[in-house]
Amino acid sequence: MRQQSDAPGRYHLTLTADGRPVAHGWWGDRATADRKLVGWVGEYGTLPAARITLVDEETGEELASWP
Repeated sequence: MRQQSDAPGRYHLTLTADGRPVAHGWWGDRATADRKLVGWVGEYGTLPAARITLVDEETGEELASWP
């Protein structure tokens, strides 16, 4: 029997710089969202006052953040 996947768009990644939203992304798979978080740190981590957060939209829990 096939296991049910995570809900589409369950994992929300947000990038802010200087307190303003710059980019958002939503993924249904936690592993994909985790990889995107690492990629965004590498790509956008040098923006002034950059902050990247990953939230589980289903539970409201903050799963990861940088810095």
